Amino acid sequence: MEFFDSHAHYNDEKFEIDRDEVISSVKAEEITRLVSVGYSVEASKFAEKLSNKYEFIYYSCGISPNDLPQTEDELWKKLEEIKKIANQKHKKLVAIGEIGLDYYWNKENMNLQKLAFIEQIKLANELELPIIIHSREAVVDTIDILKNKQESINKGIFHCCPLNRELVKEALKLGYYISFAGPITFKNSKNADEIIKMVPLDRILIETDSPYLSPEPNRGKRNDSRNVKYIAQKISQVKEMTLEEIAKITYENANKVFKIEN
Repeated sequence: MEFFDSHAHYNDEKFEIDRDEVISSVKAEEITRLVSVGYSVEASKFAEKLSNKYEFIYYSCGISPNDLPQTEDELWKKLEEIKKIANQKHKKLVAIGEIGLDYYWNKENMNLQKLAFIEQIKLANELELPIIIHSREAVVDTIDILKNKQESINKGIFHCCPLNRELVKEALKLGYYISFAGPITFKNSKNADEIIKMVPLDRILIETDSPYLSPEPNRGKRNDSRNVKYIAQKISQVKEMTLEEIAKITYENANKVFKIEN
């Protein structure tokens, strides 16, 4: 049995002390592919380095809505740097992301967030790559951009997808994959089962969002890709399938969206 963690951040400072040790442990426990996701210029460069060092790690590059500079001028400079990273067309660059909108942490720069989102979708289209979307308390604007302002030609993934019926319904209509993370295992996650049932098997992905959002039974601890099994386990229970079946389906889905050949 093999697992594909479609979204992790081994470029995060929380892994500074023991990064190599953790990554080796992950590989030893059936997680045979993962994507180390960029969220800033620096994190994107680091993700690329990790993909060069580890055969089973792929990477993405982008600026997340929570890592934007203060001004539009500064943003354009950062976007140029992301374009330079992306335009190398590294064979293990599999997506542009994470990108999107987050009105939970910051509502003051909504227009800057939208600009960054749209410009990075354009970059993904130029490079024929999918996008990895971060959307938090911004359902209406996220869907509006994807439907009416800037289509993503290669679609992509709603990462750590909010358990919001309307968002999931619209995302599926538009052709996106839904990636589930630790919150679906939380005891206070009231509509997790309903949302999992909504998503067809050919659109489901699993992720850890390491080092954040550890699933039960490790909630509150630093997360890593070994915990992706608990996400798959929860989906298997709701879908009334075996863990092996969910592992295989989500692995194949990740390969498909990221265009990774077996």
